[in-house]
Amino acid sequence: MFIDPQSLETDPARLEGVEKASMRMVTHAVYDFRETAAYIFANEKDKVADIGEDITREALDRMGVSRIDERLFGKVDYKKARYVFHPEYALRQALFVDSKAEKVADQTTATLQTAQTSLRIRHTRAGVPVDEAGTLPRVLVTSKASYLTTTIIVKYGYQEFAAGDYRLAAIAVAALPNGMLQDVYNPSATDTIWRAGRNAPTRGEPFRVRLVFGLLKAKMN
Repeated sequence: MFIDPQSLETDPARLEGVEKASMRMVTHAVYDFRETAAYIFANEKDKVADIGEDITREALDRMGVSRIDERLFGKVDYKKARYVFHPEYALRQALFVDSKAEKVADQTTATLQTAQTSLRIRHTRAGVPVDEAGTLPRVLVTSKASYLTTTIIVKYGYQEFAAGDYRLAAIAVAALPNGMLQDVYNPSATDTIWRAGRNAPTRGEPFRVRLVFGLLKAKMN
């Protein structure tokens, strides 16, 4: 039985179950690929952001996932329309996995754009409440079907010993809650999982925000 993704708005426990299972899949794929990932970081001369993207894509392609023949669009590295099968139901999912790479000292957060989340981004910046809409839909509707959007963040923390000499030091994986879970994870600017991003609004730089892994984990617990 295929369920309508929109119906999960009244079934947050099932929605969280889908997100947790998706995160476990991505985590296992990256974990199995970790030795190759370290080798790539040590030998690839590309930009670190591009290295992270390549590692995530190769790790997931090596594992393989169920797939639906439909192209997805968006500002995310890895995009896949796929089936989620459970003993009690089946679901169509738009899986978005985005890769980040920063020096390991910055491993506690991940910087996002509004196009990478379906949550409203509520936090405080310079003492002023911020309420910015994420532009990723909660449910992606195409001419063929409706898909639950699920966003997974993979953060690569590296050390740089010389210009272009990188060593992979840590990997963090986080499932960014679907916007249907807004009231659980980010109901207000003071009850939040976000921190101000490294953009300067006074210079017209695009909006950025940092997902704080510790705050997200505390909410999940």
